[in-house]
Amino acid sequence: MKTSALLTRGSHRSPPSLSLVEGIDFALSRVHEICGAARRTLALQVAARALQGRDGPLIWITADRDRTMLCAPAVAAFLPPGRVLFVTPEQRRDGLWAMEEALKDGGAPVVVTEVAEPPGMTPVRRLHLAAETGATSGPHIPLGLLLTPGDGGAPGIETRWRCDPAHMETRPGWRLERLRARMLPPSTWHWTGTKATAWTPPPQQAPPGHPAPVRLGKV
Repeated sequence: MKTSALLTRGSHRSPPSLSLVEGIDFALSRVHEICGAARRTLALQVAARALQGRDGPLIWITADRDRTMLCAPAVAAFLPPGRVLFVTPEQRRDGLWAMEEALKDGGAPVVVTEVAEPPGMTPVRRLHLAAETGATSGPHIPLGLLLTPGDGGAPGIETRWRCDPAHMETRPGWRLERLRARMLPPSTWHWTGTKATAWTPPPQQAPPGHPAPVRLGKV
């Protein structure tokens, strides 16, 4: 009886990733989830880094016309507002479809979608497949970011992050938590800075059990 091997000798390399600092990594051709009150701030920070040295827009999909849209001054703290292409489907349910099509095209380095609730396993799998397709069919290896309310919870997501304001009396600050990653444990970072594009470590030590603050530098 002829049998076929289930394993091959070919190399299985991890997809390339975008890194803000060591430990804060977003694999390309995959979809990641960001929740928390400052989820848009983190999404803009990641998008600004991803657009460095690349053409193509940041596609920002908002499925609900009543949601608060990003204002130009907020975007300008991270990247030129003219590089953001806002998409608002007629039907709320079409937001994930629009994200899937944008990732599949590969024309945009980053696709961000705001959703009212975490999607299920099947839509998330479709988004991953679309991002993988875009990596071979388009000029860019796309990165997908799902912005979810509350604590998030989309199944099958590559990583899940939570970002919340943690402002100090004299300067702004943010708390970033890695809630889920396939090969890494949960972890926490604290960012502070006087500019949205220059994160600096706070003067005090990190809380017990948390990693030391990190400097992200300019994007």
